[in-house]
Amino acid sequence: MIPLEYTYEPRAGQNYLAALEEEPELLRRALAQDANAFTTLCHLHLGTIYATCMRILANKDKANDVTQEVVISAWEKLRTFRGECPFSAWLHRIAVNAALDHVKTNRRLASNIEFTGDVERYETGTHAASPDIAIDLEEAIASLPDQARTVLVLHDIEGYRHDEIAQILDIAVGTSKAHLHQARLVLKEILQS
Repeated sequence: MIPLEYTYEPRAGQNYLAALEEEPELLRRALAQDANAFTTLCHLHLGTIYATCMRILANKDKANDVTQEVVISAWEKLRTFRGECPFSAWLHRIAVNAALDHVKTNRRLASNIEFTGDVERYETGTHAASPDIAIDLEEAIASLPDQARTVLVLHDIEGYRHDEIAQILDIAVGTSKAHLHQARLVLKEILQS
């Protein structure tokens, strides 16, 4: 298992962008079952994977766990990578699916999350921070109701279209749009308070 504490350290004088230039060679070696190449390849994208999981799950421990699951799943599914998209996009899709699966299968969360068309149920008053506390965007997103946060992250941060979100979450396209609109209103209120 790849430790999350590990950070990719490029060779002397090499920066992250230069390390990304090595990605095709690392991918070729990883596809040939070179575990070290796969580990290095994943570490190039570990921050993005973790950030995606964190935004969807809004919990550091769960995001760490799911990030680990993503890396393991990617290794197990590596033979299915066809190269039709960049490795980072393929890995990102695994991360989004794993985080959403975690939300759907987690009993405690599943009992609290209900995707409905009733956007009036959002309570905006309970999310306001006191004026003397600076709240950053990540904290504001994490404080959104689960259904609003999920749709906002998938649409505005991860770039999914409403029809894709509707399919992933098994909701109507209009419901996705309504949740996004309400999430943006709540987020605006949180950030302005």
